[in-house]
Amino acid sequence: MDAGTDSGEAAADLIAADDVLLFVNAAITATGQREFHGEAAEQRLSLDFLHSYLLVNYRELYAATLALDINDHNAALIVRRLLESAGEATAAERRTEGRLIARRLEVLPPQRVYRLFGALRSAKVNNRRTRAIMRDWLAARPDQELDAVKYRGALRTALRHAHLPTAEPEVGDFLFRIKRRPHYRAPLLDAWRRAHYEQAALYQLPYTVAEGFAAKHGVPRGEFLERIAPRLTRLERLRLQSSAAGHGADAVRTELTGMPLTRLASYVLGLPIDERVARRDELTRALRAAAARAAGPRRGSWGTVAAVLDDSFSSYGSGAKRRRPLAAALGAHYLLAALAGEYRGYWTSGQQDPLLVRPSGPTPLGRRILDALDGAPQRLVIVSDGWDNAPPGLAGEVLRIWRTRLDPQHRTSVVHLNPVYDAEDFDVRRLAPSVPTAGLRDAEDLPVLAEFAQFAEGRTGLAELRAHLAARVAAFLAQSPREHR
Repeated sequence: MDAGTDSGEAAADLIAADDVLLFVNAAITATGQREFHGEAAEQRLSLDFLHSYLLVNYRELYAATLALDINDHNAALIVRRLLESAGEATAAERRTEGRLIARRLEVLPPQRVYRLFGALRSAKVNNRRTRAIMRDWLAARPDQELDAVKYRGALRTALRHAHLPTAEPEVGDFLFRIKRRPHYRAPLLDAWRRAHYEQAALYQLPYTVAEGFAAKHGVPRGEFLERIAPRLTRLERLRLQSSAAGHGADAVRTELTGMPLTRLASYVLGLPIDERVARRDELTRALRAAAARAAGPRRGSWGTVAAVLDDSFSSYGSGAKRRRPLAAALGAHYLLAALAGEYRGYWTSGQQDPLLVRPSGPTPLGRRILDALDGAPQRLVIVSDGWDNAPPGLAGEVLRIWRTRLDPQHRTSVVHLNPVYDAEDFDVRRLAPSVPTAGLRDAEDLPVLAEFAQFAEGRTGLAELRAHLAARVAAFLAQSPREHR
C-alpha cells in the first residue's frame, strides 16, 4: 500500500513538473502572433488555456515563472492574472507575488506596463494591491514629464484608475486640464504644446511623439530623420538605419557595438545580401562582440561544441515575427562559438558563411545531425522549429539510435532549443523523446536554457524543479526589496 502510494505521488510529481515545463516553453516562445505554421488566433487560444490551467493548479509555480527568461507578452499576462485573482491567494502567496510583480514591472518596457495598466482598468481590477503596485511603479519612473509626453493617454488612465495624484502640478494640468495653461515652465511639456503649430519645436520631443507632428506639418522624411537624429535612442537608430539611408539621412547611422545579440542578428538579416558582403568586417565584429558579452564568464568553457542551425524556409517566421527564428539561430551560432573551446556550425541549407544565411529550402535536420555527430562533440545544440521534413522523421530516428545504441553513456550531451511555439500541441515541437527540448526566445538566453532543458527529459521530479525555481526567484528578487501586502 505504501509502495503504491509512493509510486502514485512520484507519478503525480512528474506530471506536475511536465505541466510547468510545458508552460515555461510556451511563455518563452509564444507571443500570441502568427507563426509560419500557425495562426494568431490559435496561439492566443492555446496560451489562454495554459495560463488558466497553471494559475488554478500550480499558483505558486505560476508566479515563480516571472523570475525566468519568459517573454514580455507572457510576463504581462501572468501579472494581470495574478492581480485579477488576488482573492484566491493566501497571505504568504500574496506577499511573494507582490514582490515578483514589482520586480518584473521594473524590467518590462514602460509601454508594455502602461498597456497592462490599461488592461487592468478595462477588466475593472482595482484591488488595494493593484493600486499599490501601480503607485510604486509610477513613483519610481525617472521622468514623469517624459512619460506625460510619450505615454500621455496611458499615464492619464493609470493615474485615474489608481486614484493617484501627479508629482508636479504642471504634469497634472498637462494630463487632465490641457487648456488651463497658455505655456509650461517644463521645456518638454511646452515643446509638445508648441509643436502643434511650430515645426522647430518637434525636434525637442522624443522620436515617437515627434514623428506624428512631422507628418502633420508635412516635413519631408529625410529632413525629419536628419534633424531628429540627436533625440533617437540606440535601438531607434538601429531600427531606422536602412530607411534613413534611403532618404539620405546619414546622421542616423550608429555604431553597432553594444547592441544586444539577437536584435543585432535581426538587423543583419534585414540587410540585403550585397550590403552584408560590403559591411562584412563591421557586422562580424559587432556580432562577435555581442556574443562575447552574452557568454560572459562562461566564454571558452564548453569544450567541443557542434550546432545544427535551421535556416530552412520556415525560419522566416511570419509577417508579425519576420525572420525571428533565423535571428535566434544566427545569434546562437556566434554565441556558441564564444562559449566553445572548439566549435563547428552546420546550417540546414549547407551554407558555410553565417553572415549570408537566409530562409530557404526544406529542413534536412537528420542529415545535418549526422554530420555534426560525426566528430563526436562534447555538446550538440540544435536550434530549429522542429519541422524535420527532408525526409520526415529522420532527425528523431538518428537521435534515437545515437542515444540508445551508439552513445548510451551520454558522452555527447544533446539539447534542442526551439524558437517557435506550436499552438496545436501546447508546446514547442520536439524531435525525439530522448532529447531535452526547451523554448528559445533570445539567443542570449541559450546558456541558461541549455541547463534548464535537463528538466524536460522526463526524469526530474517536482522537488528538483521547485528548488531550481526557488533559486531563480531569490536571484531575481535580490535587487528589489519592496514588498506589497
